[in-house]
Amino acid sequence: MELLLDMTVPVLIAAVALYGMLRRVDVYDALVHGAADGLGVLLRIVPSLIALLTAVYMFRASGALELAAGALAPVLEALGIPPETVGLLLVRPVSGSAALGVGADLITTYGPDSLVGRTAAVMLGSTETTFYTIAVYFGAAGIVKTRYAVPAALCADLTGFLAASWAVRLLFGT
Repeated sequence: MELLLDMTVPVLIAAVALYGMLRRVDVYDALVHGAADGLGVLLRIVPSLIALLTAVYMFRASGALELAAGALAPVLEALGIPPETVGLLLVRPVSGSAALGVGADLITTYGPDSLVGRTAAVMLGSTETTFYTIAVYFGAAGIVKTRYAVPAALCADLTGFLAASWAVRLLFGT
């Protein structure tokens, strides 16, 4: 079984190359052309990524995250979301790596089997890094005006946060 798993990728690559050769496609040239296109996309999206990551680190370093956490705690309690997860709610739509850091900190502080730890883990799995995704995909496609994409994606994130919190309370209790 382990050999089968180890051979999956090499066999898949060989099969694609063989299929291309049978169809009389210059496989190497197609690979080089695809890599060149990929580098072009990378050059278009890197400025957006740098700006986004810089803004996230400035937000965390300035202390604005802790200030927002204190202001939102009463609303979160009313919605059934543990107030300790407010940092995760604010960071997750912006940065996946920062959200993983916040989630790991919550799990370390409260424990993996606590309500907060479980809720943080489920929130990480049921939401998306909205602004990162929009910056990458819209930047790659050259879309400047996002119109309703950002509000709709943030509503989906909020739904994911609520569903994660409620599912953990339903399945594991308080």
